[in-house]
Amino acid sequence: MLPNIPLIDLQGNTKNLQDFTNKSLLIVNVASKCGFTNQYKGLQALYAEYQAQGLEILGFPCNQFGAQEPGSEQEIQSFCETNYNVTFPMFSKIDVNGDHTHPLYAFLKKECPGILGTESIKWNFTKFFINKDGKVIKRYASNDDPSMIGKEISVQL
Repeated sequence: MLPNIPLIDLQGNTKNLQDFTNKSLLIVNVASKCGFTNQYKGLQALYAEYQAQGLEILGFPCNQFGAQEPGSEQEIQSFCETNYNVTFPMFSKIDVNGDHTHPLYAFLKKECPGILGTESIKWNFTKFFINKDGKVIKRYASNDDPSMIGKEISVQL
């Protein structure tokens, strides 16, 4: 079961992680000015292909890595829609590491640590897959392209 974690979308609406109960989730910390930004295209393709089967992709802008997400919520929304036709849910900017780590990322990192048990997020476009039962199944690195993980995810939808 998914924990009760409040989320705020780019439009300022309050949601909760539990709103996505019985869905498979791919949660990604994103940035507009990163070398991996083009992954928005692959994420949107995954969403288009698998949303009807219960996949939700949740994007969380983060400015902690090289200040690569400097924009406001409105600028981020416009960038994603204009450049990548993003239709999956996007949320307000958060911290994924440090003293102000968002509770969602505290949960994700605890449930699915990285290499050698490290919890910190190394860079933008780190991805976490949660199955329909609310279990964090896998953590994908920034350089794990969405097109390469689609088949792996699809068998768990």
